[in-house]
Amino acid sequence: MKKNEEQKSCPSVNINWYPGHMAKTKKQIEEDLKLVDVVVEILDARIPLSSQNPDIKELTKNKKKILLLNKSDLASETETKKWIQYWQKKNKIALQINSNTGEGIATVLKTIKDICSNDLAIQAEKGRIKKNIRVMVIGIPNVGKSSFINRITRKSSAEVGNKPGVTKQKKWIRIDEQIELLDTPGVLWPKFEDKSALHLAYTGTIKDEILNKQEVAYSLLTELFQNYKTNLIERYKLKEDEVKDITIFGLMQLIGKKRGALVAGGIIDEEKVANIILDDFRMGKLGRITLERVEA
Repeated sequence: MKKNEEQKSCPSVNINWYPGHMAKTKKQIEEDLKLVDVVVEILDARIPLSSQNPDIKELTKNKKKILLLNKSDLASETETKKWIQYWQKKNKIALQINSNTGEGIATVLKTIKDICSNDLAIQAEKGRIKKNIRVMVIGIPNVGKSSFINRITRKSSAEVGNKPGVTKQKKWIRIDEQIELLDTPGVLWPKFEDKSALHLAYTGTIKDEILNKQEVAYSLLTELFQNYKTNLIERYKLKEDEVKDITIFGLMQLIGKKRGALVAGGIIDEEKVANIILDDFRMGKLGRITLERVEA
């Protein structure tokens, strides 16, 4: 990013990226929905709206559904509560979880059984006492779906990786005597635009190779400086007078200097700075941050 660009915002992002396996997965999910009783959709608590696939939202609109705000330990606790209240007002079930620690998992299991209790009672009256509850687990890449399944089954039954879209194949997983889970690959939608695309890029859902990481980091830093300025000051040991009236380009340069991201001649390594900012955000080193807030 050149100095004469420092007053500009990051260019709007318009991405057409829909690998063949994504289209195939969407079609398979549509078929498999006929087999399940409940849909559990996992969202990223930091970006609850951007991490909800609009295509899947439409496909599952007539199914019993539970929304799980995962990675709640990385998101603002206050904002997560507001999102849960937001969906409750829309008569939807939303719960916060942390797949890494297991927080909220027991509540998820109880909620699945509770919302199916009436249907099970009807089935029992018909003599089908041992009917299983079949649950489809869905979520876009990198929201922690595989980690959720590993936690809920108390074993590494789903492949976990750091790369978006690592889960490839469909499989049923028995949870207990009542519940079976259907794991599905993470599926994105055909076109991303503007703010949602950037939010997905910040969290690593859209692969880094597709976008210019320096522009993504610049845009992320713009949002963080507006809403989480204190977090940046604390993380990078900045001083108030250093960031007074500073441009975002200047802030990136300052962070690079503070972190020793330099190349020959004392020039700031902008790519390294971009990696530092994105990695710190994704790993929660900038504190608990929610980028999407419930509108008042």
